[in-house]
Amino acid sequence: MTARQNTEAQTAFQEREKANILVVDDLQEKHIVFRSILDELGENIVSARSGKEALRYILEMEFAVILLDVNMPDIDGLETASLIRHYKKSAQTPIVFITAYVDELQAKRGYALGAVDYIPSPVVPEVLRSKVRVFVELWRMNRQLQLRAAEREQLARSEAARAAAEEAIHRADYLAEVSQVLSRSLELEHTVRALLDVSVPMLCDKAVVALVDSEGNVVRSHGTGGATADGLPEGARQALSRAIATRHLQLWKDDGEGAALCPLTAGERVRGVLVLQGDPQQFDGARLALAREVAGRASIAMENARLYSAVQEADRRKNEFLAMLAHELRNPLAPIRNAVHIMQGTDVDGPTMNWARDVISRQADHMARLIDDLLDVSRIVQGKVVVKPEKLSLASLIERSAESSLPRLEARNQTLAMELPQESVLLEGDSVRLSQVLSNLINNASKFSPAESRIAVKASYTDGKVRISVKDEGTGIDPAFLPHIFDLFAQGDQSLDRSQGGLGIGLTLVKHLVELHGGTVDAHSEGIGKGTEVSFTLPAKLGQLEKSQQVAPITPRKAATEPSTASRILVVDDLMASAETLMTLLEMEGFQVKVANEGKAALQIAQEFRPDVVLLDIGLPGMNGFEVAHQLRSHPSSQDALLIALTGYGEAESRSRSAQAGFDFHMVKPADVNLLLSMIANPQEARRAKVA
Repeated sequence: MTARQNTEAQTAFQEREKANILVVDDLQEKHIVFRSILDELGENIVSARSGKEALRYILEMEFAVILLDVNMPDIDGLETASLIRHYKKSAQTPIVFITAYVDELQAKRGYALGAVDYIPSPVVPEVLRSKVRVFVELWRMNRQLQLRAAEREQLARSEAARAAAEEAIHRADYLAEVSQVLSRSLELEHTVRALLDVSVPMLCDKAVVALVDSEGNVVRSHGTGGATADGLPEGARQALSRAIATRHLQLWKDDGEGAALCPLTAGERVRGVLVLQGDPQQFDGARLALAREVAGRASIAMENARLYSAVQEADRRKNEFLAMLAHELRNPLAPIRNAVHIMQGTDVDGPTMNWARDVISRQADHMARLIDDLLDVSRIVQGKVVVKPEKLSLASLIERSAESSLPRLEARNQTLAMELPQESVLLEGDSVRLSQVLSNLINNASKFSPAESRIAVKASYTDGKVRISVKDEGTGIDPAFLPHIFDLFAQGDQSLDRSQGGLGIGLTLVKHLVELHGGTVDAHSEGIGKGTEVSFTLPAKLGQLEKSQQVAPITPRKAATEPSTASRILVVDDLMASAETLMTLLEMEGFQVKVANEGKAALQIAQEFRPDVVLLDIGLPGMNGFEVAHQLRSHPSSQDALLIALTGYGEAESRSRSAQAGFDFHMVKPADVNLLLSMIANPQEARRAKVA
């Protein structure tokens, strides 16, 4: 077989070869979860149920990454990792520990055994998939380097046999050393320094590495002996610009000085340029070929470093977000706990009791909004949010959005100024989601603006598009952070003493919801302390809504004061606090209430109590809520009862299973109390309203 045929065979083999990913966990369900998450990568996933089985696979196969559960019955994860490191084949294989909890001592031991990361369980699919993808790409690039190094070494040895054996072997050894040195670190600065070290004196007398941004501008440079790109002669700087523009090697010489400029590329983009300086006669064909080879390997190493840095940055932002989430969820608990303590005191007067109840209500609403925002972001990122378009009036949309934000504005004595187009403008969109977008922007402007300031909402129509902007006189945004304000997990002020709360995901919601409507969003700020303007553009047209399409004004739903039909209510919830508070609330409204804390007890009570309404939690011990609902529907004593799922599970799958199990309604905790009471007071009317 010729060298060319051998190369083609290796290339074909590489293209069809899949990376092996080893998942070690003693629980079968974990393997199913990991496989469903990682199948998207299209790689070969190998499952091991124990440390012994994992070691057997490692003797037989090569793995790109090992996902290792810390807690296993026979050999735990740390012992398994130690044994894995004893085998030469797996001594450098990345190990990622999967664990629900890790203390500092355990973490130190894991990293000492060569672990590259810890991922908390339950895993976040996007995080696990992105991390595994990086290690697979690193493995595949390493395989490419190995294949190419082998090819080059074989070619060099054959050339040496014909002409210059010692020089060819020296060249092959040098390239092997280059590959080894460049692959030692995944830090960009270390990779650049290693490239300079291997370039001098083998390729040139002096070397400079110029790093380039997406616009093709040199942003920084490093060189031997303190040299920089700015210190290059004028002719060499021009050659540098040509190398960036053409992505091809450039040569320059003048008065005994010369330079070879080799682009460092990633796909179609230039990431930097390696500038080799010395006597022009140095840069013959053999030397330039060697320089191209070094630049190619350096390009791969730098891209690996860039990808690794991007993953690390995403992980850092995720960790900061989780820390802020814990902070924001704990904050409302303090006033709730204080208010409860006050209410438990002796001789608490009426106004104080009412004040404490208001505190608890406000903080509970705040926590519910945080959770709703998190769920919205999760659904949108996964593509599970579907907008329901209808014809909307621009004026009514802005009016309703502003009305929902007025209490916040009035509390801070802020003025809301609105400027609308003279024409009647119509939109095709989801009124709930678009109101959420505009209210979010107004609330953001209020939160980051001082009291008694002015917030301006302006809308204008041009050429089939409406542009809506919200401008404030608040804290403004640092220009360096402005391009990232719509990114998930990105926040401008991450300090512990920041003046405003929130999770920093509001603008991410805005961006995704606007894009779901075929629009665009942008932001502008002159800088810190100079206010911010956020605008979004949507498709629109001129015209009037037909009378049948006009939206009736929203009126608050009133709680039923007297039960009209239902009288017997069965509450099923394993959380005693939830069951008891709901029972007290219903008894205050005049209903007869029984409580059960698990499924079998609920079925027994239902046979004797014959409830008109059952408020049933889904996450029950033993028999879950779906099974209980199915049996309630099968028994004469409860088959006609109004079944309402009152649960913390609000995703589409749970709602679908609720309908299949026989539930009439699916309500997510904390439920709207007024809505719940109105449904209980008249079950038949509630069913008719659902059908309508």
